[in-house]
Parts: sequence; structure tokens; C-alpha cells
Amino acid sequence: MEDIFLSVLTWRSGAYEIGVLGSCVLFGVLTAQCYVYFTRFPDDSAKIKALVGFVWLCETADAICITAALYSYTVMWYGDPESLLRTPSTLATSIFFHGVISCSVQGFFAFRIYIVSKKLYIPCVCWMLGFLRFLGDTGLFATGLRTTLLNSYYAQQGWLITATWSLSVANDVLIAVTLASLLYRQRSIAHTR
Repeated sequence: MEDIFLSVLTWRSGAYEIGVLGSCVLFGVLTAQCYVYFTRFPDDSAKIKALVGFVWLCETADAICITAALYSYTVMWYGDPESLLRTPSTLATSIFFHGVISCSVQGFFAFRIYIVSKKLYIPCVCWMLGFLRFLGDTGLFATGLRTTLLNSYYAQQGWLITATWSLSVANDVLIAVTLASLLYRQRSIAHTR
């Protein structure tokens, strides 16, 4: 039975390592996109530049947190299979940054919906969903700092993890469908301009 337990823990750490490495590659892509944005669009408003810089800083902090958690699992706790059940505080901190990033980006796109449609009801729903996601991630962050074992964390907060992911997916779909339909309806006007 202990061999099965250890193999499941090893598989979990391998999947986490692949995820972190993929995330770091995507962070490099994001950094290149930010560089291109700041060099090619110097005349954009200071508010948009500040938002891009803020999101990049939060992504940097998130990359540091998940990499530090990986370091804890693979270097600091090397040779201790039970340590794979622990939750480093940097893992909980990354959840907070995910909430901040998600709320910022979805809030920006909700504002773009308002600019294009000149109506407030869909942007208000998007802002509310983004804020609820942020509150959920803040709760997960606070609980993650106090919880030391992953199994008890999932047992206590599994419903909140599912709820925050569901809120984020619903908000992303609402934003994408709304922007696509608004842009589709305005395609003839855009060509004449």
C-alpha cells in the first residue's frame, strides 16, 4: 500500500514540475509581448500602460511563487515523500496573484465591452463575477497560509476552488461571446470608418 501511495505522490510532483516549466515558458512569452507593447505603442494612455505593467509585475510574482514552491518540493524536501503532502506558503500566495491578475484583465475587457456597447448591464455582471472570483481566491489564499497539508486543504476548500474556477470560466465566456457579437454587429461600420 505504501508503494502505491509513494507512486501517486511522485506522479503529482512530476505533473506539477511540468506545469511550472510550461508556465515559465509562457511567462517568457508574456515578457516579450510586454516589451513589444511598450516599444511599439508609446502613445497609449498612461492608464493602459500602468495596467500592462501591473499585470506583468503580478505575473512575475506568481512565477516566483510557483517556482519557489517547486524548489521546496524538489530540493528542500528531497528524499522525504511525505513532504509532497505539505503546502508551501508560496503556493498559497500564487493563488492570490491569480485572483488579482484575473480580476484586472477581466475588468479591463468588461470596460472595453462598455466602450463598444455604451451599455452597463453586461460589464456590471462581468465586474461582479471578477470581484467574486477575487474574493474566492483571497479566501483560498488565507486558508492556504494556515493549512499545512494538501489533503486537508482540498477537503476543506475543494468547493471554493471549483467555484472560483467556474466563476472565471463563466466570466471569460461571457466576455468572449459579448465582444465577438458586438464586433460582428459593427463590422460594416468599422469598414466605412
